[in-house]
Parts: sequence; C-alpha cells; structure tokens
Amino acid sequence: MVTAETAVVLPVLLIVLAGAVAAVTVVGAQLRCVDAAREGARAAARGEPVAVVEALVTRAAPDGATTTVSLRAEEVRVAVSARIAPLGPVPLRITVAAEAVALREPGAPREPG
Repeated sequence: MVTAETAVVLPVLLIVLAGAVAAVTVVGAQLRCVDAAREGARAAARGEPVAVVEALVTRAAPDGATTTVSLRAEEVRVAVSARIAPLGPVPLRITVAAEAVALREPGAPREPG
C-alpha cells in the first residue's frame, strides 16, 4: 500500500520541485534585469558614452539580453529584456524585462559619447 501511494505522490513532488526551481530562475533573471537597467541609467545620467552604458548593462544582465538606451533633454531611460529558459532543455521560454529612468546629473554632457 505504501508503494502505491509513493508511486502516485512522487511525480507530483517532482512537478512541484520543477515549478519551484523555475520560479526561482525567473525571479533571479528579473532581478538581474532590474539591476542592469539601474546601473545603465546611472551611468548614462553621469554622461557616459552609450557604448559604455551598454557594456555595463551587458555585464550585469542575463545572457542574451537586449538593451535600449533613450537619451532625452533632462532624463535618460534604459530598458533591458531577456528571454530565458527556466526549465533548461524544456522548450519553455519566458521574457523578463525592466526599465530604469534617471535624471541627468548637473554638469553631465547632453550628448554622451
């Protein structure tokens, strides 16, 4: 009787474990996108060249992330998005994204780079 119950419960436990691992992976990638966008926005607000901003974002973002830097008169905006596979080889892809806005610092060049 115990063997039959274990045979029924074990697949459910594996599915719950896979779901928990996928959730942690997605949340981790989302946090990396948020951190990368914030770091890029701070660098752009200081007047760093766009190439430097993109390099900083690439270093902090998940692998394969795309970056968009928008420069305006008084603010800079950096958007980061990435498609991740939270379950490894399983063909399930989720897009995580983040955006950060910062005001240009006084004395920073209006056109970085």
